[in-house]
Amino acid sequence: MSLNIRRARPGEAGLVLAFIRELADYEKLSHEVEATEAMIAEALFGDDPQLYCAIAEWEGEPVGFAVWFLNFSTFSGRHGIYLEDLYVRPSHRGRGLGKALLVYLARECVENGWSRLQWAVLDWNVPSIAFYKSLGAVMMDDWTLCRVTGPALARLAGKAS
Repeated sequence: MSLNIRRARPGEAGLVLAFIRELADYEKLSHEVEATEAMIAEALFGDDPQLYCAIAEWEGEPVGFAVWFLNFSTFSGRHGIYLEDLYVRPSHRGRGLGKALLVYLARECVENGWSRLQWAVLDWNVPSIAFYKSLGAVMMDDWTLCRVTGPALARLAGKAS
């Protein structure tokens, strides 16, 4: 049994988008996916990529992914990784692939001198919460995630129609 974690390659935006759609379906958020293959390709492989992706392969077959970008902690004065998406296909769960992807990202942090690896998890996703805690993740219940999108974003920008 072989596991390989590698960076996504140009030409794999369709694969990444397929994983995004599978994750959105699992999270009951498919209606929020607006991304296109071209958008993902530009974000990952354009002139100035700000997004990164690791692909987990089992026996040479892509079965999971992690998408992340750099954030910055003014308190530590260093960058960190914000993990946007982590997903392993249900048929391949329980084999350590999710942990392997997180280990890969933790090594990226350590090797680059970055101060943290951070992500959000849906509060109803009890199996993932238990898994993350088993790896030493701390649930930051005293913080509330905020988001402004769509018409509210346009209004905030002073561009409401």
